[in-house]
Amino acid sequence: MLQCGILSRMTDWIDSFAPGLPDWVQLLIVTASSVLLAVIAALVIHWAVFRLLFKMVKASRNEADDIVLRGLAAPTRFALVAIAIVLAAREIPELTAFWNRIAGFVVPALVGWIAIAVLHALVKTLKLRNNIDTEDNLKARSAQTRLTIFNRLATFLIVFATVGLMLLSIPGVRDVGVTLMASAGLAALAVGAAAQPALKALISGVQLALPEPIRIGDAVIIGGEWGWIEEIRTTYVVVKVWDERRLVVPTTKFLEEIFQNWTKTTAQLLGTVYLYVDPTTKLDPIRQKFFAIVEDNQRWDGRVKHMQVTELTRDAIEIRLLMTAKDSPTLYDLRCDVREALIEWLAEEMPEAIVRQRVLVSGAEQAKGLGPASAEALAQLGGTGNPAG
Repeated sequence: MLQCGILSRMTDWIDSFAPGLPDWVQLLIVTASSVLLAVIAALVIHWAVFRLLFKMVKASRNEADDIVLRGLAAPTRFALVAIAIVLAAREIPELTAFWNRIAGFVVPALVGWIAIAVLHALVKTLKLRNNIDTEDNLKARSAQTRLTIFNRLATFLIVFATVGLMLLSIPGVRDVGVTLMASAGLAALAVGAAAQPALKALISGVQLALPEPIRIGDAVIIGGEWGWIEEIRTTYVVVKVWDERRLVVPTTKFLEEIFQNWTKTTAQLLGTVYLYVDPTTKLDPIRQKFFAIVEDNQRWDGRVKHMQVTELTRDAIEIRLLMTAKDSPTLYDLRCDVREALIEWLAEEMPEAIVRQRVLVSGAEQAKGLGPASAEALAQLGGTGNPAG
């Protein structure tokens, strides 16, 4: 019943220790022993090979190589185990039959797992070359955004293909697929209707990757909230708000609705601080103090500092102070610093610049030269109640 060679020797060895066992018990023991030895041998080989590779990578001090090896360690371990079981199945017909039944699931799953591991390792390696922690990080953020979206789309396609191959190994599912292919028109309508959300998400992801309306790290205002693009997924985008909250925004919202992108072309920004002073205030001392405050602040990038009078009312002068910084968080802090420093300086050095409301109090004597209506109002304010005096 059992093949000759190694299996015969194992059978003879079992007979010597436990004679008289039924054939099916011997077959079970031989099969289990063969699988166990094959798995142990595969794990030992995998451990030895990857231990050597990790030592070589550690000596090279290349972080990219370490990422690739760590990503491939788990899927290749199971792949070697599967190969070992296949080799063991060559000697045992019953094990071969069992493997043929599960191979349709195991092989596509392992291949898909390895493909995803390689993809993620390559994407992480490419992201290392595009560091977004530098000041001029526009190209790096653009590259990371495209890599992230490509990673999501490619992972989805690999998973979709893997699951499809696994399902095709089931005879009933394969027969249904052939029947649907025979009626291609009806199948296209059914698949299109069922997969509409997924297809829309994929198309939206491609649209975000090509024209790049947003990038990772962009400062945006959407839905009345100001924050940074933290993560771009296939179906949604995560926006980190300044107070550490997270907005989960559908991808289509960035394609179909209006939003503000403060860092579309560059991370450098121009900010404003508005100051209101009394109309009689001398402006040149304020201008000199503003220049001194900005120049002494390390957050200023040295590009623009400017003061303008943008509005004049009967009670106040509106002054707009312009300044620049390397990115939106730095600009926000710079504006707060300038606002606080100017308020303290005005209170100590120019208290007369603080906005005041002036009221002219007039009695009946001062109202004689006015018209009847104005004279009557002023006389009433003076307490006489009689404009004629």
